[in-house]
Amino acid sequence: MKLFTLRNVLRTALWGSIAAAVLAVIGFIAVAIYVVRVTDDLPDYQQLAEYEPPIMSRVHAGDGLLIAEYAREHRVFVPIANIPQNVVHAFISAEDKNFYEHGGLDFRGIIRAGLSNISNVLQGRRLEGASTITQQVAKNFLLSSEQRLERKVREMVLSRRIERAFTKDQILELYLNEIYLGNRAYGVAAAALNYFGRSLDELELHEIAYLAALPKGPANYHPDRHHDAAIERRNWVLSRMAENGFVTEEAAREAMARPLETVDRLSGATYTAAEYFVENVRREVFSLYGEDELYDGGLSIRTTLDTRMQLAARAALRNGLEAYDRRHGYRGALSNIELGEGWVERLAAADIPRDLDEGWLQAVVLETTADAARIGFLNSEEGSIPMSALEWARETLPDGEIGPPVSRPSEVLNPGDVILVASIADQEGFSDGQYGLRQVPGINGGIMAMDPHTGRVLAMVGGYSFQHSQFNRATQARRQPGSAFKPFVYASALDNGYTPASLILDAPFIASGGPDERFYMPSNYSERYYGMSTLRLGLELSRNVMTVRLAQEMGMAPIVDYGTRFGIYDEMEPVLAMSLGAGETTLYRLVSAYATMVNGGRRVEPTIIDRVQDRTGATIFAHEVLPCDTCDAEEWDRSAVLEPLFPETREEVVDPVTAYQVVNMLEGAVQRGTGTALRSLPWTLAGKTGTTNDFRDAWFMGFGPDLVVGIYVGFDTPYQLGAGEAGGRVAAPIARDFLEVALEGYPVAPFRVPPGVRLVPINRLNGEPGILGQSGVILEAFRPGTEPSRQTDEVESGLSFARDSVSDDPLAFLLDEPDSQDDEPDDELGGLY
Repeated sequence: MKLFTLRNVLRTALWGSIAAAVLAVIGFIAVAIYVVRVTDDLPDYQQLAEYEPPIMSRVHAGDGLLIAEYAREHRVFVPIANIPQNVVHAFISAEDKNFYEHGGLDFRGIIRAGLSNISNVLQGRRLEGASTITQQVAKNFLLSSEQRLERKVREMVLSRRIERAFTKDQILELYLNEIYLGNRAYGVAAAALNYFGRSLDELELHEIAYLAALPKGPANYHPDRHHDAAIERRNWVLSRMAENGFVTEEAAREAMARPLETVDRLSGATYTAAEYFVENVRREVFSLYGEDELYDGGLSIRTTLDTRMQLAARAALRNGLEAYDRRHGYRGALSNIELGEGWVERLAAADIPRDLDEGWLQAVVLETTADAARIGFLNSEEGSIPMSALEWARETLPDGEIGPPVSRPSEVLNPGDVILVASIADQEGFSDGQYGLRQVPGINGGIMAMDPHTGRVLAMVGGYSFQHSQFNRATQARRQPGSAFKPFVYASALDNGYTPASLILDAPFIASGGPDERFYMPSNYSERYYGMSTLRLGLELSRNVMTVRLAQEMGMAPIVDYGTRFGIYDEMEPVLAMSLGAGETTLYRLVSAYATMVNGGRRVEPTIIDRVQDRTGATIFAHEVLPCDTCDAEEWDRSAVLEPLFPETREEVVDPVTAYQVVNMLEGAVQRGTGTALRSLPWTLAGKTGTTNDFRDAWFMGFGPDLVVGIYVGFDTPYQLGAGEAGGRVAAPIARDFLEVALEGYPVAPFRVPPGVRLVPINRLNGEPGILGQSGVILEAFRPGTEPSRQTDEVESGLSFARDSVSDDPLAFLLDEPDSQDDEPDDELGGLY
């Protein structure tokens, strides 16, 4: 009975073994068939050898400072040879400590993770993974991230194949440049920049460990939102590095003790100040190379921007717009919230303008007294606005006028008002905890500065706030330049027989040529007339009547020619109104036209990009490659010194003598005329104001021998700026503030005098020869042979026709006795109607 039982057992065991073997074979075959099926259409892993990841394009200022980045994926590709070993060791410790030992799949890690996960499930902890770095490369480059068995099998097969086709360093290079690490960063190099503002080789151990902590879930270890979890994960990486022998225990402990401090790299004054400029760069690169190359091509774009000038331009424009705005009263609180418990939360939820000036704070009025307003801030702290800091805040009335003077804070502010303030503790008469009321200006404008010799745009700001409006008022706003166009009228006259000493009658004048060919009577800003006056006075003091009479004397043809030749207008109507700047143009064009005058008459086109390089460093665009006649010598001649000779290839727009005469006359406008806002600066400067009819737009064009700056100020929807708000008051101070900073370090040098200019002592008031030192006598610029003679009251350039024309003027009889030339206010009303 026992033998029978034993035989049965043995037989059963035998057949069971056979059945198990058969099932195993069937299972193996089934698994093999499944693997073959799911891997039949695997992506070609060989494509990894041609890896060219999308790389962000970076925009730099002329001094190399990063000012913008463009990318779908923010990535900086770094070859494995240039990645510090600590970075490699940190990621291996955190992600795959057996990386150099396995062949794509870490079976020991899989077993270890499986055993650990049994305990993790029972204790409710997060499950461990066992994916290798090679598997992550296969998933990130060739597969999706879906959680399916089929995808996992494909990933494992690909990992084995990748290991056979690539070296470990090649796999690491792919991984470290591709992995997403949060904060818009793909790859370790971009993460180093975005989190810490430094390159990989500048990172410290604790910072490297933080980056290595991120692959498992960047959002879970955000340095601000999940600071404690980020520190814990970073320290875990450091402990693993020490455990694996990559760093010492002491180095790990020291790194664990360091705080986690990150930066917001693409922020701050320099970055935000350049937003309008950078947008112009983006559009230009987009038009040259297309969207894919701009956002994925890894271009390095070196621009013309001077960061010091750009910051000065933004500050000057903002201060100028705010100063105008304060002159026209307070428009009221941003909103009003309920006070009492929870007011901080309600203040935080209030809608406020973005892109505020540095130092401006959001606040709420808690209480007003007879001499101050008590205010509260988002951090629950309090401050006060003294009555003396509210005197400007008169009510802005519906007609644009301002209300009566403010005598009590309650006339301006109410409890619950949400307002903007800035500390005034550094101002005389105020102390810590005191603030001034602020408001974002309703007016806007633009500023642009350029090198007149190269056309390099050194600074450009297109408005008060790019966040509020991306419309660029330096390049896109088409407005009447008013009297800022007059220098080109006078340039055409100087090229048509006139001199700076030629006399033109400043007397009442009526003619046709206004809108709809109506008759009109232009007037000077002062509403007075000054009789026979030199061209210099006409330009220095921006005389409207003289300019229109000059245009009528010459005819509009040469003026139209100069308006289009200088690029101010594409087409220009031949009507007298255009001589006073009645056509529309942009600040961009006007700055370019003035630069042509400053550089001696050569056409210069504004440029914002110096050089573009592709991802390999090859230059694919250079703005200007100068021809050099002596730079191609085949051998060095020790006996001769050959200086580089660069032939002039730029088009001559106007004769150099004419250009200098206009520049010299505009220098007088700064010393004695409408541009005296610049007179306090120590450099040799010239300039011209511009104001359109009814004070709708204000301009100022200022320049030195090597820098031109233009300013435009006006409302986006044309509206009167207010009585007296002319270019000399609104725009010129902005130019002064900018130039005071921009020209720091520039030598004090005169404008360059070209060959063919004769400087002669002339009385600027009557155009007659004089002696230096006498009242009104200056050195005037003439072409040889055109200077006035001492023997005659007439000027050899044919001025008699200008004087004879008085009898043809239907209103000349109204001129009884001309006003004194020196009594005229230093301002102008440009524009004709």
